[in-house]
Amino acid sequence: MAKKTDTGSVTMEKLLNDHPVKQLVTGDLVEGVVTKEEKHEVWVDLGPYGMGLVIRREIGFSHELKVGDSVTACVLDPEIEGGYVLLSLRKAVKDRGWDELKSIHESGDTIEIKPYDANRGGLLVELEGIRGFLPVSQLSAEHYPRVVGADKDEILQRLNQLIKQPIRARILDIDRKQNKLIFSEKEAVREDMQKKFKEMAIGDTVKGTVTGVVDFGAFVNVDGIEGLIHISEISWDRVENPSDYIKAGQDVEAKIIAIDKDRLSLSLKQTQEDPWMKEVKPYKKGDTVEGTVTRITPFGAFIQISPAVEALVHVSELGGDESNDPEKIFKLNEKKKFKILDIDKEARKISLSLKT
Repeated sequence: MAKKTDTGSVTMEKLLNDHPVKQLVTGDLVEGVVTKEEKHEVWVDLGPYGMGLVIRREIGFSHELKVGDSVTACVLDPEIEGGYVLLSLRKAVKDRGWDELKSIHESGDTIEIKPYDANRGGLLVELEGIRGFLPVSQLSAEHYPRVVGADKDEILQRLNQLIKQPIRARILDIDRKQNKLIFSEKEAVREDMQKKFKEMAIGDTVKGTVTGVVDFGAFVNVDGIEGLIHISEISWDRVENPSDYIKAGQDVEAKIIAIDKDRLSLSLKQTQEDPWMKEVKPYKKGDTVEGTVTRITPFGAFIQISPAVEALVHVSELGGDESNDPEKIFKLNEKKKFKILDIDKEARKISLSLKT
């Protein structure tokens, strides 16, 4: 009597024979699910292909994986030690990434990027599996590292603070053959800046934060727009060192004195009353005043007649002949009486005479 076959049981061997699994080769794309995420590697369940291994450098900085995530990966080696499949997430998305980024560049759309590292030249970015660069020169006023003396270490320190921070940017240049991808934050905010420029006018008082102090003045972030307070516009006093008057991180109110293409020219001193104008009001031509010698030069001497007002007595007004030597007539810090010859308020100058 013939033995009856059990048609209800299906063996693994029969399944493999009926549905053979394709042999993986280098370059294949496979799908899987993350089962373990460790410091230097990620493990992926590839179903019938077994387990796949992705080492950290092949994950890509733009991937933030967690257990349970579905991923598409490229096979680097179909069988390594232990029978695992060596995978790359970066390589899987790179070809598709170039096409997507080219489309974004052509459309001019703004995108959000998160730098994964920095060097002294700018920020390193990875997007769609492709590594790119955002140069320091393309950062907006909000993020540009204004550093005294352009100290490279301090610049790098400032840039490091932007790592993993979201930045709105545009693709400035893309070239697949040269493996070049350049981003610009300035271009992404340009339209917003132009709208803000239209709402501003010379003479307006604006609020901002000092982003850097340099030898020739101070840079100020005014609602995303860069402003410059030149050293001559910091104070009504004679300013030798801007950092004596203003500090990075300080909030200020300043008056707009010029609007350029991408920058505001600002004045801090013009938000305050000019002490020179205030103190010169009591004086008039012909008055006799007492002053203190503050500087002696070959062409005369400078005389302080009030805390904010300094006047000049020219060598020709010392009395006697023009061969008079100011250094023989004056001593620093001594007090003398003078006659006011002229007051030029527009030029903020007062001329004195020692002649009686």
